Amino acid sequence: MSDKNPTDTVHYDPDNLLGSIIGKLNLKNDAALSRALEVAPPVISKIRHRRLPVGASLLIRMHEVTQLSIKDLRTLMGDRRNKFRISDKQFKPRTATVA
Repeated sequence: MSDKNPTDTVHYDPDNLLGSIIGKLNLKNDAALSRALEVAPPVISKIRHRRLPVGASLLIRMHEVTQLSIKDLRTLMGDRRNKFRISDKQFKPRTATVA
């Protein structure tokens, strides 16, 4: 018997996320989904074909429209990270230049 957690076998799958949202909202296709999320249709297409990641703002919009938690949405797309890494550059103060 394996000691692996069942969620360890989950991989990034934006199709599952988009399909789940379409099902939850009783939509017919990606065009209807783009209208519901108020994004351009090519954005949905690019996400589905893995040329564009699901960004934070779109994830928040999905949360607002579906009432699913962000954690549930991330699970649907296979994102299992517990922590997010932020670059140190974002916290460093800008150096003042003397003219």
